[in-house]
Amino acid sequence: MSSTSSDRGGSTGSEGGRTARDEPLPPPADGMLWDLAGEVRVLLTLPAALTMQVAHPAVSAGVDEYSVFRTDPWGRAERSVESVQLWVYGDEEAVEEGRRLRRLHRGIQGVDAHGREYHALTPANYAWVHATGFPVFQHSRRYLGPRPYTPEEERQLYAEWLQVGRILGIRDRDMPQTVEEFWPYFRQRLSEEVERTPVVEELISLGRRVPPPDRGPRPLRLLLTPLWPIVRPAFARFQRFVTIGFMPPEAREAIGLPWSARQERRLVRLGRVVGAVVPRLPERLRFLPPAYAARKAHREAART
Repeated sequence: MSSTSSDRGGSTGSEGGRTARDEPLPPPADGMLWDLAGEVRVLLTLPAALTMQVAHPAVSAGVDEYSVFRTDPWGRAERSVESVQLWVYGDEEAVEEGRRLRRLHRGIQGVDAHGREYHALTPANYAWVHATGFPVFQHSRRYLGPRPYTPEEERQLYAEWLQVGRILGIRDRDMPQTVEEFWPYFRQRLSEEVERTPVVEELISLGRRVPPPDRGPRPLRLLLTPLWPIVRPAFARFQRFVTIGFMPPEAREAIGLPWSARQERRLVRLGRVVGAVVPRLPERLRFLPPAYAARKAHREAART
């Protein structure tokens, strides 16, 4: 990585998730993210994190100008999920994926809606994009179960999320280093920076013109394509529901997104169903393919 060991906030040994060459390591196979980041339940929570990201005016401007989320929404979603899987399960590929993402973002710059210059790799902007994942993990756990995280689990999960940040090239000095420091940082960003940007409006709009899926099993695509004019409105309502629902309440309030007691009850019911069904699925169905393959390979290696 381009950052020095002093940027990382530590030495060049194996402690703190670094190799002798000062390259960050992915989170450990016996950690929490190996059970979380590749499980199918994560697909319900990713839209909330994405929407929190683009609530930052600089991130919103970059996505508005450079992203293909309008012209290729399914492809962009697939590539985003694949990238997240590499961060956690990619081993040596994780570091290269982090480098690739930084190269990709080098040319993303311009002027935001307030007339301020931005660059995607400005440390505060880049760190915010990564930071949104942790509060969404923490909040969605209250619904998807089986219970909220304990304080010790939150500390471990946050430490692993910081490790993923190092994979992405985020310096330790640009992110709070403990979960206790994270929440004041998070709330300050919510109070001072985020807003209901045009891209937020677009992502939660019920009238957004999303084309029928062009990824996934061919029989499903053939079934959905002629039915999409009927299915799309229900899909849009569900996407808006989980996007706002799995967003932490303080983030909803800061962005200005409505949420009712009735919607809260529906989210609780959805969480109970998903939390009861998914853990009972076979592992090959419970986890996304890259996660399942990595978990299987890790078990086989441990037996040899």
